[in-house]
Amino acid sequence: MNTYSFWLMFSDKRKAIKNKYRIPEKKLFRWAILGGSIGSILGMEAFRHKTRHPTFKIGMPLILIVEGYLFVEHVLPFLK
Repeated sequence: MNTYSFWLMFSDKRKAIKNKYRIPEKKLFRWAILGGSIGSILGMEAFRHKTRHPTFKIGMPLILIVEGYLFVEHVLPFLK
């Protein structure tokens, strides 16, 4: 998930530079919510893509926090 989310950020940045058809923001968020938030955040920083958009600047870290909480509360207890 993270690798694909990272690649999506790279691909969208490349398309933005070339003025080609862009990847919808819903798709970028969908992959982050499905578990690729770390890859999305790393892609944003590595390619300086979507870093000025408040929905991404706040939304992606918020998704990561929620995913971390869900992991700690619902996955870790099953691993014990």
